[in-house]
Amino acid sequence: MRIAISGSSGLIGSALVRSLEADGHSVLRIVRSGGGPGTVRWDIDAGLLDAAGLEGLDGVVHLAGEGIAEKRWTDEQKRKIRESRTKGTTLLAETLASLSAKPAALVSGSAIGFYGDRGDEQLTEASGPGAGFLSDVVVAWEAAAAPAEAAGIRLAKIRTGIVLDAHGGVLERLVRLGRFGLLGTLGSGRQWMSWISLADEVRAIRFLLDREIAGPVNLTAPTPVTNAAFTKAVGRALRRPTFLPIPRFGPKLLVGSELASALLFEGQRVLPGVLESAGFEFQDPGLEAALGVMLGAD
Repeated sequence: MRIAISGSSGLIGSALVRSLEADGHSVLRIVRSGGGPGTVRWDIDAGLLDAAGLEGLDGVVHLAGEGIAEKRWTDEQKRKIRESRTKGTTLLAETLASLSAKPAALVSGSAIGFYGDRGDEQLTEASGPGAGFLSDVVVAWEAAAAPAEAAGIRLAKIRTGIVLDAHGGVLERLVRLGRFGLLGTLGSGRQWMSWISLADEVRAIRFLLDREIAGPVNLTAPTPVTNAAFTKAVGRALRRPTFLPIPRFGPKLLVGSELASALLFEGQRVLPGVLESAGFEFQDPGLEAALGVMLGAD
């Protein structure tokens, strides 16, 4: 297959590129800068994307977007978070819709932030959106892909949970804290964490490229856990204590109240209904075993 990927330098994108290329597939990277063989340039702010370079693809995976937790949520940063997703997705979807030889499928990035803070409610793809900044962003992000779907391209919207890998993202940060004995439950610890291993994230994206599945798809393991359970599991995997509770005011002082609340003290109990119904088999269905594989050498 010939697959184009935006966000190919990120944690998920780079792992997906390696996986596809290892199996002999051709990967075309959609990039902002650089260029050269195997790339297509785009400029989201200017609304420019090399359409000719996208002709004749088998599929497209769209993962690009401003990092959610990179900076404090000022009004300007929130604008960047929203527009990097909505503008980029609109540009890509409209460009794909205009092609003479359209790809069969677009797997477009989304997030479980769609559901908002829902307490203990079990959430499936049939659940409606929540409230708050992240939910509003994800609703608009998903809607921006509509031009591709209207043009007959199969659209799968991947609502990704917390992606775990020892060498990037949330888990890498927790490992650093754990080595100094600074792991602790966040707030009450009752907020749900819907996670997925990086390996299963990549496998699920490839599964969706190959299957006739459209609409929203939750990319989370079938066993979400509370923050308290998650923290203890990481501590056991690292053989480090987790007795130190982390009160709300600490992270709020560091990154701002809105960002800290949304990412650390709120949660979603999300289940991968569509994936499981389609026969996807998780390599890492349980947290303890997954952490054992990822952190076994630590």
